[in-house]
Amino acid sequence: MVEKVEKTISEEDEDTMKSIRLSDKEKEMTQQPVKLTIAIIGAAGKMGIRITDNLVGRDYGLLFCEKGEGIARLHGRGLLSTGIEEAVPVSDTVIMAVPDAKMGEISKHVVPLMKKNATIILLDPAAAYAGELALRDDCTFVITHPCHPPLFGEEDTAEARNDFFGGIAAKQDIVIALLHGNEENFQKAQQVCIEMFAPVVKCHRITVEQMAILEPAAAEVVAASAACLMKEALDEAVKHGVPEEAARAFMLGHIQIPLAIVFGKISSPFSDAAKIAIECGYDRIFKADWKEIFRPEVLEYIIQKMLHPEEAMQ
Repeated sequence: MVEKVEKTISEEDEDTMKSIRLSDKEKEMTQQPVKLTIAIIGAAGKMGIRITDNLVGRDYGLLFCEKGEGIARLHGRGLLSTGIEEAVPVSDTVIMAVPDAKMGEISKHVVPLMKKNATIILLDPAAAYAGELALRDDCTFVITHPCHPPLFGEEDTAEARNDFFGGIAAKQDIVIALLHGNEENFQKAQQVCIEMFAPVVKCHRITVEQMAILEPAAAEVVAASAACLMKEALDEAVKHGVPEEAARAFMLGHIQIPLAIVFGKISSPFSDAAKIAIECGYDRIFKADWKEIFRPEVLEYIIQKMLHPEEAMQ
C-alpha cells in the first residue's frame, strides 16, 4: 500500500515538473523578438536587387514588390512578387527602392496603405528635401544612402577590390537620417539599413539637409562632374595624337596622386609648377561662384530639375 502511494505521488510530481517545464518554454517563446516583415518596393531594380540579395536569408519576413520585367528577374532568383496593396498593409517596414523622379508619386500610393507605427526607408533625400514625399504622423520615415567603398580603402579579396559600388564584398560606411517619427522605430530601421548595405563599417547619423548637401551637391554636382571632366580630358589627349593606352595609364595614375594629396593620404605637397597649373585650371575651367550650389535655394533648384527632368527639358 505504501509503495502504491509513493508511486502515485512520484507520478504527480513528474506531471507537475512537465507542466513547469512547458510553462518556462512558453514564457521563453513569448520573450523572443517578433520577426519584422519588410516589403521592398522595386525589389528587382538597380538598387532594389542589391538590397534583396542582402536581406534574403536574414531573419526577416520579406515581401518583394515588382511589375513587368522585374517580376521575371525575381523569378530568376527563385522569388515571387507580391502586389503593393497586399504587401504594404502587413509590413512593419517598407523600403522604397524606386527612382528619385518617381518617389513622390509612388509615396502617395504607398504611404496611405501602411499600417499604424510602420516605418518607411528611402534611399535618397531628394524627394523629402523638396517636400514631395507623402507623410503620416503615425509612421516613421527614415532616409539612408551608402557612402560606397572609399577610394583608398583596403580590401582582402579580389572580389571586394572589384566591388566598387559596395553591398557585395567591399566594406563601406552609410549615412542615415530621421525625417519624421519615433526613435525606437529609427533604431530598428538603422539595423535594417546596415544589413541591406552590408558589409558596413560605420553608420553616420546626419540630418536630411546634410544628406542633400552630400548628395546631390557634393557627390554628384561636383565630384561626378569632375570625373566626367577628367574623362573628357583623356579623350582630348587622344584626339591630339596621344596613344589611348598611354593616355589612360597616365591619367589614372595622375588622378590618384592629387586626390591622395588633397585628402591627406600622403604628406607630399604639390610641386610649385603643379600649383601654378592648378591656378590656371581654376581660372579657365571653374566659375568663380561655383560654391553657390550649396546655398539652399540653389540646391532646391537642382533637386527640382532632378525630380522633374521632363520640365527641365522644356
